[in-house]
Amino acid sequence: MEGDQETTGFTLVTRKPNFDLPTACPNCLPAYIYLKLAQLPFELAFNSTFPDSDELPYFENGTYVAYNNEDGGVIEKLKKDGIINLDSPLQSLPDYLALKALIVSWLEEALTYELWVGTEGISAPKIYYSDLPWAIGKVLFYKQTYMARNRLGITKENAEQREKQIYKRATEAYEALSSRLGEQKFLFEERPSSLDAFFLSHILFTIQVLPETSVLRCKLMEHSNLVRYAEKLKSEFLEASSSSPSPPLHSFPSSFSRKSSKPKSKPKTEKTEEEKKFKKRARFFLAAQFLAVVIYLSVMGGGSSNELEYEDEDY
Repeated sequence: MEGDQETTGFTLVTRKPNFDLPTACPNCLPAYIYLKLAQLPFELAFNSTFPDSDELPYFENGTYVAYNNEDGGVIEKLKKDGIINLDSPLQSLPDYLALKALIVSWLEEALTYELWVGTEGISAPKIYYSDLPWAIGKVLFYKQTYMARNRLGITKENAEQREKQIYKRATEAYEALSSRLGEQKFLFEERPSSLDAFFLSHILFTIQVLPETSVLRCKLMEHSNLVRYAEKLKSEFLEASSSSPSPPLHSFPSSFSRKSSKPKSKPKTEKTEEEKKFKKRARFFLAAQFLAVVIYLSVMGGGSSNELEYEDEDY
Protein backbone atom coordinates (compact mmCIF):
# COMPACT_ATOMS: atom_id res chain seq x y z
CA MET A 1 0.00 0.00 0.00
CA GLU A 2 0.98 3.61 -0.40
CA GLY A 3 3.14 4.90 2.39
CA ASP A 4 4.13 1.54 3.87
CA GLN A 5 5.10 -0.81 1.04
CA GLU A 6 7.17 -0.87 -2.08
CA THR A 7 5.08 -0.31 -5.17
CA THR A 8 5.41 -2.66 -8.12
CA GLY A 9 5.04 -0.29 -11.03
CA PHE A 10 1.24 -0.01 -10.82
CA THR A 11 -0.15 3.52 -11.08
CA LEU A 12 -3.73 4.77 -10.87
CA VAL A 13 -4.27 8.21 -12.39
CA THR A 14 -7.30 10.11 -11.09
CA ARG A 15 -8.65 13.58 -10.49
CA LYS A 16 -7.39 15.41 -7.43
CA PRO A 17 -8.49 14.81 -3.81
CA ASN A 18 -11.10 16.93 -2.07
CA PHE A 19 -13.86 16.60 0.54
CA ASP A 20 -11.48 14.40 2.62
CA LEU A 21 -11.49 11.76 -0.11
CA PRO A 22 -8.37 10.42 -1.87
CA THR A 23 -9.99 11.48 -5.13
CA ALA A 24 -13.19 13.49 -5.32
CA CYS A 25 -14.15 12.17 -8.76
CA PRO A 26 -17.15 9.78 -8.64
CA ASN A 27 -15.74 7.82 -11.59
CA CYS A 28 -12.25 7.53 -10.08
CA LEU A 29 -13.13 6.64 -6.49
CA PRO A 30 -14.47 3.10 -7.24
CA ALA A 31 -11.23 2.16 -9.02
CA TYR A 32 -9.16 3.46 -6.10
CA ILE A 33 -11.25 1.53 -3.57
CA TYR A 34 -11.17 -1.63 -5.73
CA LEU A 35 -7.37 -1.65 -5.66
CA LYS A 36 -7.40 -1.03 -1.92
CA LEU A 37 -9.83 -3.91 -1.31
CA ALA A 38 -7.58 -6.12 -3.42
CA GLN A 39 -4.59 -4.95 -1.34
CA LEU A 40 -2.63 -4.24 -4.49
CA PRO A 41 0.32 -1.88 -3.93
CA PHE A 42 0.08 1.06 -6.32
CA GLU A 43 1.00 4.69 -6.77
CA LEU A 44 -1.71 7.32 -6.90
CA ALA A 45 -1.26 10.12 -9.43
CA PHE A 46 -3.39 13.16 -10.23
CA ASN A 47 -4.03 14.72 -13.62
CA SER A 48 -5.95 17.99 -13.90
CA THR A 49 -4.79 19.00 -17.37
CA PHE A 50 -7.99 17.86 -19.11
CA PRO A 51 -10.79 18.35 -16.55
CA ASP A 52 -13.62 16.87 -18.62
CA SER A 53 -11.68 13.94 -20.08
CA ASP A 54 -13.59 10.64 -20.02
CA GLU A 55 -10.30 8.70 -19.96
CA LEU A 56 -9.94 9.30 -16.21
CA PRO A 57 -9.33 7.27 -14.23
CA TYR A 58 -6.76 5.07 -15.91
CA PHE A 59 -4.48 2.35 -14.60
CA GLU A 60 -1.01 1.75 -16.00
CA ASN A 61 1.84 -0.65 -15.56
CA GLY A 62 4.67 -0.29 -18.08
CA THR A 63 3.08 -0.35 -21.53
CA TYR A 64 -0.24 -1.66 -20.19
CA VAL A 65 -2.99 0.95 -19.77
CA ALA A 66 -6.65 0.50 -18.80
CA TYR A 67 -8.78 3.58 -19.53
CA ASN A 68 -12.13 4.52 -18.02
CA ASN A 69 -13.74 4.93 -21.45
CA GLU A 70 -12.72 1.50 -22.80
CA ASP A 71 -14.00 -2.03 -22.17
CA GLY A 72 -16.52 -1.05 -19.52
CA GLY A 73 -14.12 0.97 -17.40
CA VAL A 74 -10.96 0.36 -15.41
CA ILE A 75 -12.35 -2.29 -13.04
CA GLU A 76 -13.91 -4.37 -15.82
CA LYS A 77 -10.71 -4.10 -17.88
CA LEU A 78 -8.55 -5.28 -14.96
CA LYS A 79 -10.88 -8.21 -14.41
CA LYS A 80 -11.01 -9.12 -18.09
CA ASP A 81 -7.23 -8.97 -18.54
CA GLY A 82 -6.53 -11.03 -15.43
CA ILE A 83 -4.70 -8.25 -13.59
CA ILE A 84 -6.95 -8.60 -10.57
CA ASN A 85 -10.44 -10.09 -10.34
CA LEU A 86 -12.22 -10.08 -6.99
CA ASP A 87 -15.46 -11.29 -8.59
CA SER A 88 -14.40 -14.57 -10.22
CA PRO A 89 -15.97 -16.84 -7.57
CA LEU A 90 -19.06 -14.63 -7.21
CA GLN A 91 -20.29 -13.98 -10.75
CA SER A 92 -22.22 -17.24 -10.89
CA LEU A 93 -24.20 -16.43 -7.75
CA PRO A 94 -27.88 -15.51 -8.40
CA ASP A 95 -27.68 -12.30 -6.35
CA TYR A 96 -24.59 -10.93 -8.12
CA LEU A 97 -26.27 -9.53 -11.25
CA ALA A 98 -29.25 -8.23 -9.27
CA LEU A 99 -27.02 -6.31 -6.86
CA LYS A 100 -24.88 -5.06 -9.72
CA ALA A 101 -27.96 -3.62 -11.44
CA LEU A 102 -28.99 -1.80 -8.26
CA ILE A 103 -25.55 -0.31 -7.61
CA VAL A 104 -24.06 0.28 -11.05
CA SER A 105 -27.33 1.27 -12.74
CA TRP A 106 -29.89 2.74 -10.35
CA LEU A 107 -27.58 4.29 -7.77
CA GLU A 108 -25.09 5.56 -10.35
CA GLU A 109 -27.97 7.20 -12.22
CA ALA A 110 -29.21 8.78 -8.98
CA LEU A 111 -25.75 10.10 -8.13
CA THR A 112 -25.32 11.62 -11.58
CA TYR A 113 -28.69 13.32 -11.26
CA GLU A 114 -27.96 14.61 -7.77
CA LEU A 115 -24.49 15.91 -8.63
CA TRP A 116 -25.48 17.85 -11.77
CA VAL A 117 -29.22 18.53 -11.36
CA GLY A 118 -30.63 17.82 -7.89
CA THR A 119 -28.08 19.96 -6.05
CA GLU A 120 -27.63 22.34 -9.00
CA GLY A 121 -24.00 21.24 -9.37
CA ILE A 122 -22.84 22.98 -6.21
CA SER A 123 -20.02 20.45 -5.64
CA ALA A 124 -18.96 19.94 -9.26
CA PRO A 125 -16.56 22.92 -9.62
CA LYS A 126 -14.37 21.69 -6.75
CA ILE A 127 -14.11 18.28 -8.41
CA TYR A 128 -13.55 19.25 -12.03
CA TYR A 129 -12.80 22.96 -12.53
CA SER A 130 -10.95 24.31 -9.51
CA ASP A 131 -7.73 24.80 -11.53
CA LEU A 132 -9.43 26.67 -14.39
CA PRO A 133 -10.30 30.34 -14.82
CA TRP A 134 -13.82 31.02 -13.57
CA ALA A 135 -15.31 31.77 -17.00
CA ILE A 136 -13.99 28.62 -18.65
CA GLY A 137 -15.04 26.52 -15.66
CA LYS A 138 -18.54 27.95 -15.90
CA VAL A 139 -18.83 27.13 -19.60
CA LEU A 140 -17.61 23.58 -19.03
CA PHE A 141 -20.03 23.23 -16.13
CA TYR A 142 -22.99 24.16 -18.35
CA LYS A 143 -21.74 21.75 -21.00
CA GLN A 144 -21.46 18.87 -18.52
CA THR A 145 -24.87 19.65 -17.03
CA TYR A 146 -26.42 19.61 -20.49
CA MET A 147 -24.75 16.29 -21.29
CA ALA A 148 -25.83 14.78 -17.95
CA ARG A 149 -29.46 15.71 -18.63
CA ASN A 150 -29.22 14.10 -22.04
CA ARG A 151 -27.72 10.89 -20.63
CA LEU A 152 -30.50 10.72 -18.05
CA GLY A 153 -33.15 11.35 -20.71
CA ILE A 154 -34.41 14.52 -19.04
CA THR A 155 -36.42 17.03 -21.07
CA LYS A 156 -38.57 20.00 -20.13
CA GLU A 157 -41.65 17.85 -20.52
CA ASN A 158 -40.60 14.87 -18.39
CA ALA A 159 -38.28 16.50 -15.83
CA GLU A 160 -40.62 16.09 -12.87
CA GLN A 161 -41.52 12.53 -13.80
CA ARG A 162 -37.88 11.49 -14.27
CA GLU A 163 -36.93 13.04 -10.92
CA LYS A 164 -39.59 11.00 -9.13
CA GLN A 165 -38.51 7.84 -10.96
CA ILE A 166 -34.82 8.34 -10.16
CA TYR A 167 -35.44 8.97 -6.44
CA LYS A 168 -37.91 6.07 -6.25
CA ARG A 169 -35.34 3.67 -7.71
CA ALA A 170 -32.66 4.96 -5.36
CA THR A 171 -34.97 4.47 -2.37
CA GLU A 172 -35.75 0.91 -3.43
CA ALA A 173 -32.06 0.20 -4.02
CA TYR A 174 -31.08 1.44 -0.55
CA GLU A 175 -33.81 -0.65 1.06
CA ALA A 176 -32.80 -3.80 -0.82
CA LEU A 177 -29.09 -3.32 -0.11
CA SER A 178 -29.72 -2.54 3.55
CA SER A 179 -31.76 -5.72 3.90
CA ARG A 180 -29.17 -7.77 2.02
CA LEU A 181 -26.19 -6.40 3.96
CA GLY A 182 -27.52 -6.55 7.50
CA GLU A 183 -24.41 -6.32 9.67
CA GLN A 184 -22.12 -8.21 7.28
CA LYS A 185 -18.69 -6.81 6.55
CA PHE A 186 -19.10 -7.12 2.77
CA LEU A 187 -22.04 -7.57 0.42
CA PHE A 188 -20.99 -11.21 -0.04
CA GLU A 189 -20.29 -12.15 3.59
CA GLU A 190 -16.53 -12.08 4.26
CA ARG A 191 -15.30 -11.60 0.70
CA PRO A 192 -14.78 -8.16 -0.94
CA SER A 193 -15.91 -7.66 -4.53
CA SER A 194 -16.10 -4.94 -7.14
CA LEU A 195 -19.67 -4.32 -5.97
CA ASP A 196 -18.30 -3.32 -2.55
CA ALA A 197 -15.94 -0.92 -4.32
CA PHE A 198 -18.80 0.70 -6.25
CA PHE A 199 -21.16 0.79 -3.28
CA LEU A 200 -18.59 2.08 -0.79
CA SER A 201 -17.61 4.77 -3.27
CA HIS A 202 -21.26 5.74 -3.70
CA ILE A 203 -21.84 6.02 0.05
CA LEU A 204 -18.67 8.00 0.76
CA PHE A 205 -19.28 10.39 -2.14
CA THR A 206 -22.94 10.89 -1.20
CA ILE A 207 -22.16 11.61 2.45
CA GLN A 208 -18.96 13.63 2.09
CA VAL A 209 -19.46 15.49 -1.19
CA LEU A 210 -23.16 16.18 -1.55
CA PRO A 211 -24.63 18.96 0.64
CA GLU A 212 -26.67 18.09 3.72
CA THR A 213 -29.81 19.28 1.89
CA SER A 214 -29.36 16.61 -0.79
CA VAL A 215 -32.42 14.40 -1.18
CA LEU A 216 -30.26 11.40 -2.05
CA ARG A 217 -28.06 11.96 1.00
CA CYS A 218 -31.08 12.12 3.29
CA LYS A 219 -32.48 8.87 1.86
CA LEU A 220 -29.14 7.12 2.38
CA MET A 221 -28.76 8.35 5.97
CA GLU A 222 -32.07 6.65 6.87
CA HIS A 223 -30.21 3.30 6.73
CA SER A 224 -27.79 3.30 9.64
CA ASN A 225 -26.32 -0.11 8.77
CA LEU A 226 -25.22 1.19 5.37
CA VAL A 227 -23.45 4.08 7.05
CA ARG A 228 -21.75 1.72 9.52
CA TYR A 229 -20.71 -0.54 6.65
CA ALA A 230 -19.01 2.38 4.93
CA GLU A 231 -17.36 3.62 8.13
CA LYS A 232 -15.87 0.20 8.88
CA LEU A 233 -14.47 -0.37 5.39
CA LYS A 234 -13.18 3.18 5.16
CA SER A 235 -11.38 2.79 8.47
CA GLU A 236 -9.84 -0.59 7.58
CA PHE A 237 -8.93 -0.15 3.92
CA LEU A 238 -8.61 3.57 3.27
CA GLU A 239 -7.53 5.24 6.50
CA ALA A 240 -5.41 2.41 7.91
CA SER A 241 -3.44 1.99 4.68
CA SER A 242 -2.54 5.67 4.66
CA SER A 243 -1.80 6.04 8.38
CA SER A 244 1.90 6.64 7.73
CA PRO A 245 2.78 10.23 6.90
CA SER A 246 2.62 10.83 3.15
CA PRO A 247 5.02 13.11 1.33
CA PRO A 248 3.56 16.40 0.07
CA LEU A 249 2.17 16.55 -3.45
CA HIS A 250 4.65 17.75 -6.04
CA SER A 251 3.68 19.92 -9.00
CA PHE A 252 5.14 18.89 -12.31
CA PRO A 253 5.30 21.11 -15.42
CA SER A 254 2.46 19.18 -17.02
CA SER A 255 0.08 19.84 -14.10
CA PHE A 256 0.56 16.18 -13.20
CA SER A 257 0.95 15.53 -9.46
CA ARG A 258 2.23 12.25 -8.05
CA LYS A 259 1.99 10.81 -4.55
CA SER A 260 4.03 7.68 -3.87
CA SER A 261 5.49 5.70 -1.01
CA LYS A 262 9.09 6.68 -1.78
CA PRO A 263 10.62 9.47 -3.80
CA LYS A 264 12.08 8.34 -7.10
CA SER A 265 15.01 9.63 -9.04
CA LYS A 266 14.43 8.29 -12.54
CA PRO A 267 16.37 9.84 -15.37
CA LYS A 268 14.08 11.97 -17.49
CA THR A 269 16.04 11.90 -20.71
CA GLU A 270 13.72 9.27 -22.18
CA LYS A 271 10.63 11.41 -21.64
CA THR A 272 11.95 14.75 -22.75
CA GLU A 273 10.23 14.71 -26.12
CA GLU A 274 7.04 13.34 -24.61
CA GLU A 275 6.95 16.06 -21.95
CA LYS A 276 7.45 18.72 -24.59
CA LYS A 277 4.47 17.43 -26.55
CA PHE A 278 2.35 17.21 -23.42
CA LYS A 279 3.20 20.75 -22.36
CA LYS A 280 2.43 22.01 -25.84
CA ARG A 281 -0.96 20.32 -25.74
CA ALA A 282 -1.67 21.79 -22.32
CA ARG A 283 -0.73 25.27 -23.54
CA PHE A 284 -3.47 25.28 -26.15
CA PHE A 285 -6.01 23.33 -24.14
CA LEU A 286 -7.75 26.21 -22.37
CA ALA A 287 -8.21 28.29 -25.49
CA ALA A 288 -9.22 25.36 -27.67
CA GLN A 289 -11.63 23.93 -25.12
CA PHE A 290 -13.23 27.30 -24.47
CA LEU A 291 -13.71 27.96 -28.17
CA ALA A 292 -15.09 24.48 -28.83
CA VAL A 293 -17.60 24.71 -26.00
CA VAL A 294 -18.77 28.17 -26.99
CA ILE A 295 -19.30 27.03 -30.59
CA TYR A 296 -21.06 23.89 -29.34
CA LEU A 297 -23.44 25.81 -27.10
CA SER A 298 -24.05 28.42 -29.79
CA VAL A 299 -25.01 25.79 -32.34
CA MET A 300 -27.26 24.02 -29.87
CA GLY A 301 -28.84 27.28 -28.87
CA GLY A 302 -29.38 28.35 -32.48
CA GLY A 303 -30.71 24.99 -33.61
CA SER A 304 -33.16 24.49 -30.77
CA SER A 305 -33.32 27.36 -28.35
CA ASN A 306 -36.04 25.73 -26.30
CA GLU A 307 -33.79 22.82 -25.34
CA LEU A 308 -31.45 25.06 -23.39
CA GLU A 309 -34.12 26.99 -21.53
CA TYR A 310 -34.15 24.43 -18.73
CA GLU A 311 -30.84 25.76 -17.47
CA ASP A 312 -32.56 28.86 -16.14
CA GLU A 313 -35.82 27.26 -14.97
CA ASP A 314 -36.73 25.61 -11.69
CA TYR A 315 -38.25 22.18 -11.65
